[in-house]
Amino acid sequence: MKTNKELKEEYKLMKFPAGVFQIRNMVNGKIFINSSVNLDKVWNSQKFQLQLGSHPNRALQAEWKEFGESVFVFEILDEVTQDGDLAINLKEEVKALEDYFLEDLKPFGEKGYNIPPKNKRL
Repeated sequence: MKTNKELKEEYKLMKFPAGVFQIRNMVNGKIFINSSVNLDKVWNSQKFQLQLGSHPNRALQAEWKEFGESVFVFEILDEVTQDGDLAINLKEEVKALEDYFLEDLKPFGEKGYNIPPKNKRL
C-alpha cells in the first residue's frame, strides 16, 4: 500500500487536459470563454457555481437563470499539449491560448459574456 506522500507525488506528476473552453447559450449564441489547467473538472465547477447563483460573471449568471441550464453547452475550444518537460509554465501557456481566443472570437457585448480588456473597450 502506498503512503500519503507517495500518493501526493503521483498526483503532482499526473497530467490533466488543459486548455480553453467556452460556455455557449444555444438560444442567442452568446459565449463565455475561459481557460483551465484541468478541463476534466472545470465544467462541473462552472456548472455548480451557476446552479448556486454564485458565478462571478453576472451576465452569464443572469441568462442562466433566465433561460435555464438546458440551453447552455460546454465546449472545449483547444488544448495545450503537455510534453514530458515539467519546466513548462502550463498556466502561462493556457492563458496565452485564452487571450488568443478572446482576441479572435471577441465574446463581448452582444456576442458574449466576457468583459473586454480595459485597453480594448468596445
